Amino acid sequence: MATYHIETYGCTSNRGESREIERRLRDGGHRPADGPADADVAILNTCTVVEKTERNMLRRAEELESETADLIVTGCMALAQGEEFRDAGVDARILHWEDVPNAVLNGECPTPSDGTDPILDGEVGILPIARGCMSNCSYCITKFATGRIDSPPVEENVEKARALVHAGASEIRVTGQDTGVYGWDDGERKLPELLDRICDIDGEFRVRLGMANPGGVHGIADDLVDVFARNEKLYNFIHLPVQSGSDDVLEDMRRQHRVDKFLDVVETFDDRLDHWTLSTDFIVGFPTETDHDHAQSMALLREVRPEKVNVTRFSKRPGTDAADMKGLGGTVKKERSKEMSEVKRDIVGEAYEELVGTTRDVLVVEEGTADSVKCRDGAYRQIIVQNAAERGVEPGDFVTVEVTGQNTMYAFGDPV
Repeated sequence: MATYHIETYGCTSNRGESREIERRLRDGGHRPADGPADADVAILNTCTVVEKTERNMLRRAEELESETADLIVTGCMALAQGEEFRDAGVDARILHWEDVPNAVLNGECPTPSDGTDPILDGEVGILPIARGCMSNCSYCITKFATGRIDSPPVEENVEKARALVHAGASEIRVTGQDTGVYGWDDGERKLPELLDRICDIDGEFRVRLGMANPGGVHGIADDLVDVFARNEKLYNFIHLPVQSGSDDVLEDMRRQHRVDKFLDVVETFDDRLDHWTLSTDFIVGFPTETDHDHAQSMALLREVRPEKVNVTRFSKRPGTDAADMKGLGGTVKKERSKEMSEVKRDIVGEAYEELVGTTRDVLVVEEGTADSVKCRDGAYRQIIVQNAAERGVEPGDFVTVEVTGQNTMYAFGDPV
């Protein structure tokens, strides 16, 4: 028996891949160590979405190298910028995540269908339904690591979801670089079918759909919203990263949608669902973004009023076309980011204030701090229950709460 230590950074897809690495290592007889210094092998699953993250990954790799005898680096930065670790003098094996278990177990790795149940993050099971995307965004380095969409069959993903439920997952997070184009590599649009099939699995659980670009969702919006409307297990939540409110900037970004397509999808959900949550992303300070373009993004933010917004300052990534563009100054990006973040907080705070005084059915998803638990209502809004132990509330429970207050990004609730 040997021991391992694994650290994961970045998106939910990375976390799902790390859980699969762990499952195969445990099937092969390995066990988790208390920390990197006690591990026979340390595994760093990396992200490289922005320059700051890249620097953090290099620093963490150097730290882990000094603490463990054997270091493996995998994930997006390993695949897209593996030479950066070598140039920094990091002594590590650079591997695709699927190759990590075999490398650690010297080729004696059980197949994905063998062995133990999948490993959960508490009550949460992560289901990466595909790898890659159909986009060619001018600023994105992740595509160099993930490539074009590669969609496993629907039945294969349903069986993985069933295994997660069998292992005790009360929430399944369907994830991928772009879930909306699942099946496009086979010439089909399979996401609605997949979600229906997952929701048909016996058991008490909820399903959250991960990031889906507007360009892919636009063609299946009617079918997709039908799936949401008929399945109570599916959170009424969708993550549609618009990135900009300016068609000119979207064209320079080489996004596969324009603002009208994004708005079409939002309107489709508005028309069919009484309560749902829109999550979106904005990149501020793209090299070609003018003051007018930024104003259009601000106007779109105020128009659609998403309840979850990720605001990211543009960061040049090596090898991308946008890296060769003349960038905007750091002060401009900082000011635009601050303005958008302030409006975002107002919008989200107002949405949670509207919940105060209402009664919501929620799933307790995970433990919080100071004897609190984090819950999600049917639209994936976060509600915190405090003093959970004395109230007999724990992760995995379905409870009814009265919303008593809010703190801008989440609400507070008392069990009824």
